[in-house]
Amino acid sequence: MGEQTQVQVQTQTQSQAQNALHESSNSTTFIAQATIALSEVMNAPSQTSSLPSKMPLRPRKIRKLSPAESDPNSSQIVTIPDGPKPIVTGKSHKSKTAQQRAAFASAPVLPARSLSCEGEVEIALRHLGNADPLLAPLIDLHQRPTFDSFQTPFLALTRSILYQQLAYKAGTSIYTRFIALCGGDAGVLPETVLALNTQQLRQIGISGRKSSYLHDLARKYQNGILSDTAIVNMDDKSLFTMLTMVNGIGSWSVHMFMIFSLHRPDVLPINDLNVRKGVQLLYNLEELPRPSQMDQLCEKWRPYRSVGSWYMWRLAEAKGASSSAAAVAVGASLQLQQQEHQQEQQHQRQPQLLDPLNSILNLGACAWGQ
Repeated sequence: MGEQTQVQVQTQTQSQAQNALHESSNSTTFIAQATIALSEVMNAPSQTSSLPSKMPLRPRKIRKLSPAESDPNSSQIVTIPDGPKPIVTGKSHKSKTAQQRAAFASAPVLPARSLSCEGEVEIALRHLGNADPLLAPLIDLHQRPTFDSFQTPFLALTRSILYQQLAYKAGTSIYTRFIALCGGDAGVLPETVLALNTQQLRQIGISGRKSSYLHDLARKYQNGILSDTAIVNMDDKSLFTMLTMVNGIGSWSVHMFMIFSLHRPDVLPINDLNVRKGVQLLYNLEELPRPSQMDQLCEKWRPYRSVGSWYMWRLAEAKGASSSAAAVAVGASLQLQQQEHQQEQQHQRQPQLLDPLNSILNLGACAWGQ
């Protein structure tokens, strides 16, 4: 009995020990498995790394493209959490200003109306009378200017070269012979001028230097650098640049050409002696204004400074100045305006030939022949 009880106790004890050992083994296995699983989770590459980073990134600056996506100065917006409105940085304002300036610069510029257009001179006179009260009496005193003469640009530029440093009568004589040599006005073409050698031009009174000027102008036409069509369509600034590239054509010559051949409305011949003299008289200045001062003095005449200059010639002429250089340069357009007055003083104002110094002073061509 005692031995049987002892055996049962030992058997029960072994059974409990085996159960405990089995539970311990299961627990150890579970722990090992959990450890392995956790290790795999820890070592696995993160595929949703952006998820935990959403909240910390919210206060950061967010770059937002402006409407012009190609603009390197795109707008930046600072986003404030729970803020009512975004704050636009100064860079955005600068970018917007730059875009507005670019749009303004790229906007098409309407071409100025020629003074030969119907009614344009009347509009110019009204503008000048209102803009500058000192001009109003001159406008009432003198006959209104007309801008109806027309020559092809090449012919007009050729004429301007031929009249350099000559009085009107002497220039007209040489010009008439030149036209005859070319076979008439219609024959004054680049190829015709290039076909005339220096000796042929000398025979009709054209100097060797002027011959080289004529040939240089004709070559630039022949090479396509200049053309009548391009000259007519160029803006004033580009035209000035291109024409002063021609030997023998300076800034004064270009201004005369633009006013009296192309009838451009807003040209101010700042180097013309008589225009400067007229400005001095008009504004009662103690000294003759320098060319650099002319733009500021005549600013109020815009956009009809060509017509204002015409009245400065008239004013200077009325005060005893020499005959207008414009008449010499472009074929007496102004002289025809005052034909009766000129006939009375023709013997005083048309010497046959001027020496170089006096011709510069009388023609007002401070930049003559550059």
